[in-house]
Amino acid sequence: MRDEARLLWEQALEDLKTAEALIEVKRYYASVFFSQQAAEKALKALYIELKREFPPKTHSLLRLSQELDIKDEDIIDAVLDLNPEYVVTRYPDAANEVPARIYNERVEKAKKVIRFCRARLGLQESLG
Repeated sequence: MRDEARLLWEQALEDLKTAEALIEVKRYYASVFFSQQAAEKALKALYIELKREFPPKTHSLLRLSQELDIKDEDIIDAVLDLNPEYVVTRYPDAANEVPARIYNERVEKAKKVIRFCRARLGLQESLG
């Protein structure tokens, strides 16, 4: 794996762990933000490995998925659910409410994206 992809992959896994830890303390809005970040970094790692170039500077999981030609409906569903969370989890004007009041657990969506990318990257579960 290219070093740039490896670093993104390792941070994706750390973001996923952070999302899970935040659920334990019922900080769901922050957990959702870190879930989105985990999915984004995993997709960018996959992008680097498959396309052999840096991904576009975007936070759009949908754009990354389209550029990677991902057709799996479960992954696209997860991407669509997580896509707006880069902004909505952090700003009341984007959420039309205090973000801390409107969330529940969503880490499973990020886990789907991580598992998909792990398989496409040919990584073993034990490698993170």
